[in-house]
Amino acid sequence: MSKQEMGRFNISPDDDSMSSNSNDDFSYPEYPAKKSSTNGHYDMDPENQNFLLEPTLAKKKCETEYLPGTTSFGMSVFNLSNAIVGSGILGLSYAMANTGIALFMILLTFVSVFSLYSIHLLLKTANEGGSLLYEQLGFKAFGLFGKLAASGSITMQNIGAMSSYLYIVKYELPLVIKQLVGPTVDPNAWYLSGDCLVVMVSVFLILPLSLLRNLGYLGYTSGFSLLCMVFFLIVVIYKKFEITCGSWLTNDVFNSTLNNTMSQLTAEDHTNGAELNVTHDDDDMCKPKYFVFNSQTVYAVPILTFSFVCHPAVLPIYQELKGRSRKRMMNVSNVSFFAMFVMYLLAALFGYLTFYGNVEPELLHTYSKVAGGIIFVIVRLAVLMAVTLTVPIVIFPIRSSITQLLCAGKDFAWWRHILITFLILAFTNVLVIFVPTIRDIFGFIGASAAAMLVFILPSAFYIKLVKKEAMNSVQKIGALLFLISGFVVMIGSMTLIIIDWVHTESSDGH
Repeated sequence: MSKQEMGRFNISPDDDSMSSNSNDDFSYPEYPAKKSSTNGHYDMDPENQNFLLEPTLAKKKCETEYLPGTTSFGMSVFNLSNAIVGSGILGLSYAMANTGIALFMILLTFVSVFSLYSIHLLLKTANEGGSLLYEQLGFKAFGLFGKLAASGSITMQNIGAMSSYLYIVKYELPLVIKQLVGPTVDPNAWYLSGDCLVVMVSVFLILPLSLLRNLGYLGYTSGFSLLCMVFFLIVVIYKKFEITCGSWLTNDVFNSTLNNTMSQLTAEDHTNGAELNVTHDDDDMCKPKYFVFNSQTVYAVPILTFSFVCHPAVLPIYQELKGRSRKRMMNVSNVSFFAMFVMYLLAALFGYLTFYGNVEPELLHTYSKVAGGIIFVIVRLAVLMAVTLTVPIVIFPIRSSITQLLCAGKDFAWWRHILITFLILAFTNVLVIFVPTIRDIFGFIGASAAAMLVFILPSAFYIKLVKKEAMNSVQKIGALLFLISGFVVMIGSMTLIIIDWVHTESSDGH
């Protein structure tokens, strides 16, 4: 078994302790347990007993080859929260406009609870399976097929997320620069080219941060990224009380350039649906809806599911958590999910209550109708900084997945680490620059990969690898139902997207 495959688990008496012995943080399922030497010293969960080494062998292994988790609880919360939040927050008001307040809150609650449940399954499976690598859990459960399924899902999901972030950089950063320089700027200047800017941001900001070997070092940038999103949320709440309902109709200053970002990420009929919403009756236009069903409602679940996908980052964060234990990592997850639940709900609610049915798929663009000035330049910069600083977090699980797939069993090498990081960024930049219709591909990949990572893989691995629970137990039955619901979500979302493609193609043909 390779170094990377070794699970590392805290077996200290106090799960919440921050000062566990480094020699107690690791597990080696290949070796037999020596229960007689530990019963008097550890208050242990039975699931961890099979991870104990002979004391002398464990001491030698830990001292010469392995390091304990070094990332604090707070930094782990920042990293996981940053892995959750992203460009999806800009589209939640649009989702609420097409579901209604009550239905949106129901869907948001269910998706967040299901995502937390899948993290619980994943962490318990990691303990039982003896590995903190998603791909190795897949291999232990279903052989090469499981490893390929895990690696492929992680890579597709995160490449799609990275591309959406870089699309925002490509189409928003030139607008910010243009507003800062002034109206006399040459529109053909190189520094207003989105392609040039996205490459420069990737090379000079994203690449250096992505080359860090440990996620813990990104806790500070993650904290700053979250502060940027909190600032965005504060402005959204403030503008709700400043912008009067209907003012966007009398002061319609649509700027076609400002509508590029989400038009690159969503289907064309989404925008058409947003435009059709403008034709509401005046009496009905400023009344909040609690339940809405229309052609765009079906996209709410994929949008929300995508917004809570952080599962590829869970095991790397767990691996580096100081005082590592399943209970401690679930506390990290609970805090992170609760914070993001509140942020998502407030951003969606106040954005919707500002524009009601006239909200666009990308919330920032909607404000261009009625608001401007330096405050929204700062807001755009904050959002740009937030999504840019999230990209390195997303690269970590992709690089780990590729390394496990192609170079499993090999020692760490800086040249390989740098090369894989560079190739990931280069490939994503090529997609963003040369494939303008990548939004359809991302929609399909997001619906399939998100369902795989949230529903299908954690429950399937749990059912296969957790042997101490019978198939007729409540835990296994719950995991089985979760697995079935995952297939329903994935097949349903993919079918609806394909139908949407066919409908769009037939409409364009006429």
